[in-house]
Amino acid sequence: MVKAYLRYEQASSFGVITSLDSNIAYDSTGKHILAPALETVGIWHVRQGIRTNTLTPSSSRTGPSLAVTSIASSASTLVAVGYADGSLRIWDCEKATCETTLNGHKGAVTALRYNKLGSMIASGSKDNDVILWDVVGETSLFRLRGHRDQVTDLVFLDSGKKLVTSSKDKFLRVWDLETQHCMQIVSGHHSEVWSVDADPEERYLVTGSADPELRFYAVKQNMSHGSLVSDSNGNGLVASGDHLTENKWEVLKPFGEIQRQTKDRVASVRYSNSGSLLACQMAGKTIEIFRVLDETEAKRKSKRRLRRKAKKSSKDGDASMTGNEDASNEVEEADSVPVLTVPDVFKLLQVIRAGRKISSFSFCPITPKDSLAALALSLNNNSLEFYTLKSSENEKTVTIEHQGHRSDVRSVALSDDNNLLMSTSHNEVKIWNPSTGSCLRTIGSGYGVSSLIVPKNKYGIVGTKSGVLEIIDLGSATKVEDVEAHGGTIWSIAPIPDDTGFVTVSADHEVKFWEYHVKKKRGQETKQLTVTNVRSMKMNDDVLAVAISPDAKHIAVALLDSTVKVFYMDSLKFYLSLYGHKLPVMCIDISSDGELIVTGSQDKNLKIWGLDFGDCHKSIFAHDDSVMGVKFVRNTHYLFSIGKDRLVKYWDADKFELLLTLGGHHAEIWCFAVSNRGDFLVTGSHDRSMRRWDRTEEPFFLEEEKEKRLEELFESEIDNAVENRHGPQEEIPEEGVAALAGKKTAETLSDTDSIIDALEVAEEEKNRVAAYEEEKTKANVPNLLPNAVMLGLSPSDFVLRAISKVRTNDLEQALLPLQFSDALKLFSYMENWSLIPEKVELVCRIATFLLQIHHNQLVTTPAARPVLSILRDILHTKVKEFKDTIGFNLAAMDHLKQLMASRSDAPFKDAKAKLMEIRSQQAKRAAERLKLIQNFVVVLLLDSTLLMACLVGTRRRNMMMGLFMSGLMVSESNFQTAFALTPSVFREYIDTFDGYSFKYPQNWIQVRGAGADIFFRDPIVLDENLSVEFSSPSSSKYTSLEDLGSPEEAGKKVLRQYLTEFMSTRLGVRRESNILNTSSKVADDGKLYYQVEVNIKSYANNNELAVMPQDRVARLEWDRRYLAVLGVENNRLYSLRLQTPEKVFQEEEKDLRRVMDSFRVEKI
Repeated sequence: MVKAYLRYEQASSFGVITSLDSNIAYDSTGKHILAPALETVGIWHVRQGIRTNTLTPSSSRTGPSLAVTSIASSASTLVAVGYADGSLRIWDCEKATCETTLNGHKGAVTALRYNKLGSMIASGSKDNDVILWDVVGETSLFRLRGHRDQVTDLVFLDSGKKLVTSSKDKFLRVWDLETQHCMQIVSGHHSEVWSVDADPEERYLVTGSADPELRFYAVKQNMSHGSLVSDSNGNGLVASGDHLTENKWEVLKPFGEIQRQTKDRVASVRYSNSGSLLACQMAGKTIEIFRVLDETEAKRKSKRRLRRKAKKSSKDGDASMTGNEDASNEVEEADSVPVLTVPDVFKLLQVIRAGRKISSFSFCPITPKDSLAALALSLNNNSLEFYTLKSSENEKTVTIEHQGHRSDVRSVALSDDNNLLMSTSHNEVKIWNPSTGSCLRTIGSGYGVSSLIVPKNKYGIVGTKSGVLEIIDLGSATKVEDVEAHGGTIWSIAPIPDDTGFVTVSADHEVKFWEYHVKKKRGQETKQLTVTNVRSMKMNDDVLAVAISPDAKHIAVALLDSTVKVFYMDSLKFYLSLYGHKLPVMCIDISSDGELIVTGSQDKNLKIWGLDFGDCHKSIFAHDDSVMGVKFVRNTHYLFSIGKDRLVKYWDADKFELLLTLGGHHAEIWCFAVSNRGDFLVTGSHDRSMRRWDRTEEPFFLEEEKEKRLEELFESEIDNAVENRHGPQEEIPEEGVAALAGKKTAETLSDTDSIIDALEVAEEEKNRVAAYEEEKTKANVPNLLPNAVMLGLSPSDFVLRAISKVRTNDLEQALLPLQFSDALKLFSYMENWSLIPEKVELVCRIATFLLQIHHNQLVTTPAARPVLSILRDILHTKVKEFKDTIGFNLAAMDHLKQLMASRSDAPFKDAKAKLMEIRSQQAKRAAERLKLIQNFVVVLLLDSTLLMACLVGTRRRNMMMGLFMSGLMVSESNFQTAFALTPSVFREYIDTFDGYSFKYPQNWIQVRGAGADIFFRDPIVLDENLSVEFSSPSSSKYTSLEDLGSPEEAGKKVLRQYLTEFMSTRLGVRRESNILNTSSKVADDGKLYYQVEVNIKSYANNNELAVMPQDRVARLEWDRRYLAVLGVENNRLYSLRLQTPEKVFQEEEKDLRRVMDSFRVEKI
């Protein structure tokens, strides 16, 4: 019999406020800040300092390849996020849902920028390319190639018609997006250009590099008379008509330079939304703020400068006629229109100095009252700071740092009830709730390297780098005592199994035994925990790790000389010495039955030893770097190991097999802790994150997992082959080129295979139909049965179904590998597809792309000419119709805009802002009413307490109390009504292709569900979900629900199906099931539906391997309600399935029944 194991999956990640690889950005409202947190983006409320939501990608890839590298916010709720694997995701901030995923870059996305309308995104990458994306169409437009090194920043100009990009190749490039070519290459920088930005009016563009100055460029725009001017008003330097040919492509003209205050290179330059401020962030601790003077102030300043210069020259100049003429010319120049310089426009206002190195910054789109701007900083110590800028000073308003450590997480420890988690870093100890990931307490401490939570007492023991033991009261979040324990770093702390004390080992060559004591010290009112040293053992080298057997018979210590020595616990006599590791042993653990001991070393190996004779059972090459921790799961021979290779690995110590590899951390993993029941573990890393890994109910088999790892290895080889890093690189011309923007991935190859399979199946179906028609003319034959493989569709519709499933952005890459014969087949189907209005755009894209890549063969193939001629006539007509429709709609919308503007006192562009202002005022009024009601109830409760103390004894008093309490009950009921939850909002999901529809709660998100056609889940209650499944007509045909029998018989079948799906291979697992209700009803569509309600409880033993029956105590694991709605249509059995915990069902029964009643099946 094949052994099954239970899978562990990442359940949560916490402890990271902001990571270093990406910038931060405000949302469009200015109330929230978007901060990168490794592979996720945290949405933090600025005033409250709490994280309100998280943008988490659903991807099979984990770890550094999915790290967030760039963030750009738009004027709407959409946010673009770039990742290290080159992908780009568009998120809706309010819903926290991913709208689309775009693949195109072969390296990490380093720069992102929306245009002003928010309809287009430009992205730059480490692959040296720039890609333009259509946000509305969710597809790539084209790729711009020309830079020789990483693209560092970019900015749109000329209403989104031009794009300026900067790169580490020391050049700026100006691209014309309409003609897709490079207009201008700007040189002059002596080092890498790290950032570029333009003011909102597009007058001046600024660049920052490692050079000691900021460079400014005047932005030129083409005018009607052939001149180039610096701004829309015609002020500035003018190029004459004689030099028009020479300067017609010159968009950026050097304007001047400003010396910076510090020597650090520039990391980022950004204008504020109003354009009145310019911030220059250095790669250090400072940000220089410049004030940008408007045109009038700049001219006035320039005139004053010229007058001062003229006066000075007139005083110091010669008395000759020539000197007088020069002075008079300067005075006349000062009185005329002056030529502006950089100091006339940009003036240093102040310098912001942070306590730590600044990673990035962002201007708030909303300017606070009585201030110039608001600014958010991301620091490299995992914190956010917010500043308000005033005319002469800056003020730090908010700091977000509570929910994470300032440096590496060096140790973690779980309490005996698994409800508290303690973590240590270089200067603080934090107490967490491991279930929610919220930080409960923060205590200042030394550099904590090891830690332990005392069983049955809410105290923590921390071993520091200086050799001090710190005793911490977790309840009051105070440090109770510092004990000078060792003369070197305390590397490990191990509890004694009888909970009377613990053992510490240190770099001072000593092993010390400690006992707990609860004493009342002088000057203290309460008793406090203290520890005393009862025994010591001197070793010959540094002691790095310690483990005690569960029966307290043996103690094992790991030494710096790469050996492990085992001693008797009671007498401390030598028992065994374990040799074999080539480098020092970093971690050690003993199994619960005392039979096995496992060691992990810097030589990257795990060794499993027998504790009876000290023989090595197996040596396993476990990690690609040092093994930093090993721990057995209690009462089993399963163990976990962690390493500097960023991986957690799950092993079977009896079979010496790798069961699972858990990836997710972005840096070395230093520590971890496993719960008492083995149902979850928590890891801490150099990336400052802590991740919780939960054991699920999903079983897996060893052979299947090995095949899965081979598939992942194959996919990674595909990616490497696509990138072809070591192959010959294509030579790019100096002026740059435009290219196709797609990227070949494993998904596009899979899409290509599905299209080829669909073409082959459709071709076979056409041949079958042709053979049937031929036989039909010769003799009477039975009716032709529909093809089950094609789901009853025609060949044309079946191929269209396969192509429609391809994501919009991947369409070109999916069509690229097709052979010419397959392209001809697609052309033959396009005539039918073009008659479907919603598919005209898709047909045009396919036809255009296939014509480009197969042009030569199509021209020389006579059979293709009739098809292309028909397509030419049809597509031109259809495109013209849609163009006319769009033009008509645009004209109608413009007319409506004018009507609304004429009827409103606010401009049309401000209508949304006006509406949001009204809504915010209404929300404030509602909040004030609720607060008033709450205060009123509190006052009533206080009054009732006083009256109960005074009015006791007489009937009159009892009568008064009764009247008062009745009034109080009414007030409390009103209070509950006021704070009742708002009714749920539902969305309707309609699948016209498969023929069903239903309504679901608006906040539920769609995820991938194994075996289901569609799967929705509550993002908060993860056990609450919804799925739809249907049978295949080829396997079983249903004509009506009566084929299942009565509702009671159908309920028994549903229950059997549930029990089969949730069958567990673990020992001691028991399921209790009960059919609560079965019913049938005829809906408003006239069709019959069955509804089934089932309750299933799962019980499991707390000690599966115990020998005695009294030690195997069953406990309730979960209690769930399962709801099913059955319907028959299209010869299929459709089933809507709802799953929710029993407690949640009691609260949300009304909403869930509404979902059940909304399920409909339709004819297709």
